[in-house]
Amino acid sequence: MSAREDASAGTLGHYSRNADGFRAGTWDHDVSQNIEALLDALSMRRGPAGNGPFSILDFGCGPGRDLVTLSRLGQEAVGLDGTEEFVRMAREASGCEVLHQDFVNLDLPAQRFDGVFANASLFHVPSAALPRVLAQLRDALKPGGILFSSNPRGEDVEGWSGERYGVWHSLEGWRRYLDAAGFVELRHYYRPDGLPREQQPWLASVWQKI
Repeated sequence: MSAREDASAGTLGHYSRNADGFRAGTWDHDVSQNIEALLDALSMRRGPAGNGPFSILDFGCGPGRDLVTLSRLGQEAVGLDGTEEFVRMAREASGCEVLHQDFVNLDLPAQRFDGVFANASLFHVPSAALPRVLAQLRDALKPGGILFSSNPRGEDVEGWSGERYGVWHSLEGWRRYLDAAGFVELRHYYRPDGLPREQQPWLASVWQKI
């Protein structure tokens, strides 16, 4: 097993063992700011009248919280997760199509999606695999498609945090990956909103496929 496959297997094992607790602990998290950032960028891409519905891949959908929200907003949402328990939960909660795929072993249709919503998910991809994964997401987007990402910010270090593998990207480091993958930055911000920067551990950013 390669290092990146080992990282993926260990992380998926953790989520599998803790699926019910993860759902209970995250279902009420408010990520409306992030969903609005993606939808605003999609609307601007189509002009002032462009309000969808948009085809959106919820990359790392977990138990399906954001699939439910996207569907209620009238979007054509499709989930993807590597944890079998999450895939089942997400399908039951949302009624959406949910793909069961490991982040480092993707098989996505070309140019299917207007947007990708990667909320607290891409940071689990080891840096060695990230260029390939970003290229696959780019290819799954329609021309001019939008990628939203939210990652815990750091100083470009990676490794294990308990049973989960992660990469703590800086803004500059994250930009290098996205630029190289064929995206242009539209905006970025830090979360939670309204707090001092040292109390904002999440970096959110919005990108457009070139």
